[in-house]
Amino acid sequence: MNPPDVLAELIALQAGDVPTHGGATMAYVYDSGHAGVDELAAAAQAAYQWTNALDPTVFPSVARIENDLVGAAAALLGGNAGTVGTVTSGGTESCLLAVLAARERWRARDRGGDRPRLLLPVTAHAAFRKAAHLFDLEVVDLPVDPVSCRVLPAAVSAELDDRAALVVVSAPSYPHGVLDPVGEVAALAAAAGVPCHVDACIGGWVLPFLDDVPEPFDLSVPGVTSLSVDLHKYGYAPKGVSVLLSADAELRHAHWFSTAGWPGYPVVNPTLAGTRPAGPMAAAWAVQRELGTDGYRQLARSARAATVALAEGISALPGLRVVGRPVSTLVAVAEEAPDGVDVLNLADEMTARGWLLQPQPPFDQPGGALAATLHLTVTGATAGRVEALLADLADAARAAAALPRPQADPELVSAAATIDPSALTVAEVEGLLELAGVGGGRLPERMAPVHALVAALPRPVAERLLAGVLGQVYRPSTVVGS
Repeated sequence: MNPPDVLAELIALQAGDVPTHGGATMAYVYDSGHAGVDELAAAAQAAYQWTNALDPTVFPSVARIENDLVGAAAALLGGNAGTVGTVTSGGTESCLLAVLAARERWRARDRGGDRPRLLLPVTAHAAFRKAAHLFDLEVVDLPVDPVSCRVLPAAVSAELDDRAALVVVSAPSYPHGVLDPVGEVAALAAAAGVPCHVDACIGGWVLPFLDDVPEPFDLSVPGVTSLSVDLHKYGYAPKGVSVLLSADAELRHAHWFSTAGWPGYPVVNPTLAGTRPAGPMAAAWAVQRELGTDGYRQLARSARAATVALAEGISALPGLRVVGRPVSTLVAVAEEAPDGVDVLNLADEMTARGWLLQPQPPFDQPGGALAATLHLTVTGATAGRVEALLADLADAARAAAALPRPQADPELVSAAATIDPSALTVAEVEGLLELAGVGGGRLPERMAPVHALVAALPRPVAERLLAGVLGQVYRPSTVVGS
């Protein structure tokens, strides 16, 4: 195939994707609304597309780019002369490395055969659960206040023992967009000699530019030992690039890997990957220089103003309410009980109107369950569309209110309660997916019944089936030898 035909075919593949620009996709993508930013980022990424960030002694420009990005993040987020950092592939890797460093510091204290514990608010990002799985930490679920959705400091205090390796707080939390009591939790952790990580992946490049943040949250807070912030979110850089800041070099060194124990070249990796793409780093560097402090402040304040207007507008709609107190650019919408609007049906109605809002299932926890919600991420591109969004939400809410509530098949839920998910084969999982109506990777046009089923199933069973769906989505197009 000639290059134009290849590119045309590649672009045609995107026909079924949600739009990445225009502000209607309110999860997964972050659009500044400025075409010039995208053009500069693409050019910078192309300039570095063949550069290997594995070895900055061979590509010193990579070291310069990374040092500049870390320095900018540290200056913005309360760092000092001792602050260091690492550029990673995204928020998940930043969170993984923060947990790895804390585990290594915990092990250095010679805890014997004990297993370290990760103190995790139930609203903390799932990446921390992945870290606990990979690095063998026990997750301690910390309840949040069912109204404010902020972690309860008393719950943190009760779990700060010799096995505690790390406490996590969010600024803000992804599910509800609320700010955990960072100062109070960090003080408790520091008194117990336990590190405290602030997950500011989604808020770290917004909150410093706002005037109405209720309390400090960054490295300037005593007791905070590390902080993560994504540049491919509100830094408006292409994916994937994030920064993990560490309060001291010893903590950063704890997540590095180095070896001379093989006949090849000596290896030192600051991240989980060996070879690292330099393109996203270069794009983030270029976008940061083009926008500068004033540009980011304008974008942050515009998105924040749109978020406030959106939250006020949603609160005025019958049958809906905003959860907690959104402090940044995230809004969670729940049903206003009793007899409110089912948010799973609302998500489908908004999809039909050209918007992607992210459904989040209800969650049981000690002290009060958390309601099912719709998650909305407001970006620079969404700021000019709030009026249209609210109009569609009002229309969708009326339509959703007239629909029957999605119900999980009671026989399927009852049968699932008897299943040991760890014993299920791939074939058995695929059979269950057929019964649930999502076999072969086929997703129905209306997802509310699927979300209702996931919420009703025992969590381990739901997780196994969800993995099965993805396993069906990822199937080779051509099998060699067929």
